[in-house]
Amino acid sequence: MRAGVVRVLVVDDHPVVRDGVVTALGRHSDIEVAGHAADGAGAVAACARERPDVVLLDLRLPDALAADVVPRLRAVSPASRVLLFTAFPEHSAVAPTLAAGAVGLLVKDASGVVLGDAIRQVARTGTYRGAGPGTAQAPVTPREYDVLRLVAAGHTNGEIGERLRLSPNTVKTYLHNVMRKLDARNRAQVITNARAHGLL
Repeated sequence: MRAGVVRVLVVDDHPVVRDGVVTALGRHSDIEVAGHAADGAGAVAACARERPDVVLLDLRLPDALAADVVPRLRAVSPASRVLLFTAFPEHSAVAPTLAAGAVGLLVKDASGVVLGDAIRQVARTGTYRGAGPGTAQAPVTPREYDVLRLVAAGHTNGEIGERLRLSPNTVKTYLHNVMRKLDARNRAQVITNARAHGLL
């Protein structure tokens, strides 16, 4: 390992994107690609093995939600910082993923220079403040997302309240807000609409 070099793990299930990022990063003498993965399980294994400084994580993974992968990455390599990498900065799953511990969001159409600068900033400061659109457009809050996930798993309001340590009335309020935001009239429709938004 060379001193002053930022080690990066690239996680994306599209080989063309992954290879393009690896090539772009290869042009920076102070950045080294420590490895790459195509899904959440591979990302966790590679992160545990390589302990990279930065994980460039695609929002949409074939085997897991990015919001669920972030805590697993941090568990196996606490010093690694996760930078969300997506073509859909206004996607509904952005806010929950940032809430789970990702340190920032980089849009996939960023140039190689911006990509390198973003990775350096994350390694240096532990965060990234890009200029692109962020979570303001995400339709649900992290807490509403928690409730939605448990509704989709078939839990009653009472069971959700117990799991999240909320009163049944508070759960009902969160669920009502989610249904309004996703234009749903009942639990089945909120699950269907959430899937259409990429939330489930």
